[in-house]
Amino acid sequence: MRDQLRTLQASQNRFIGIIAAICVAVWIVAAINPIDRQAWLLENVLLIIFAAVLALSKGRLNLSLASYLCLGLFVLLHIIGAHYTYAKMPLGLWAQDHFGFARNHYDRLAHFAFGFFLVFPLRELLLRFSGARSGWVCFLAAAMILGGSGFFEVLEAIAAEGLAQGQGVAWLGGQGDEWDAQNDMLAALLGAVAMMALTALVKRSRKPAQ
Repeated sequence: MRDQLRTLQASQNRFIGIIAAICVAVWIVAAINPIDRQAWLLENVLLIIFAAVLALSKGRLNLSLASYLCLGLFVLLHIIGAHYTYAKMPLGLWAQDHFGFARNHYDRLAHFAFGFFLVFPLRELLLRFSGARSGWVCFLAAAMILGGSGFFEVLEAIAAEGLAQGQGVAWLGGQGDEWDAQNDMLAALLGAVAMMALTALVKRSRKPAQ
């Protein structure tokens, strides 16, 4: 039994190591000649802090592999977006031209992914440490995503005022949308709700038939 646990732990560590190695490799490549070095630095400050907290608390949090996969996918989306400053992401520009969108929506995708991918590990932690019921945990996790999204928007606004006075929304990639922060928060909330709905459907499908 102990050998099986060790084998399982080694397999999990290997999986997490692969995800981390991919993220680090992509980050190194993205750090080479980003479109706007100042914006890239701003976007990566919180990412580095986030990665450091995850690394230091890995043993304490003991998240599932699904949660680490979600975290890795979000980090990759963010790394790529930060390299292109989101508003100039080529895939988003292609979609803008091809579908006739009024703006590059890659940043909306990233904010949706913020809610979609991060709410899953957050739900897992709430289930483990809060003692709340599953239904309430889903609500709390989505609410925390919305609150976190709003908090980051405030931090970005403060940083923009300090680093790029007078440029405001333009420097943050708002692309002329005066409601950019609110729309980003809405995208994050929709992503969180979508993941919680998907999680509930999967959980229900796994219940044995009565």
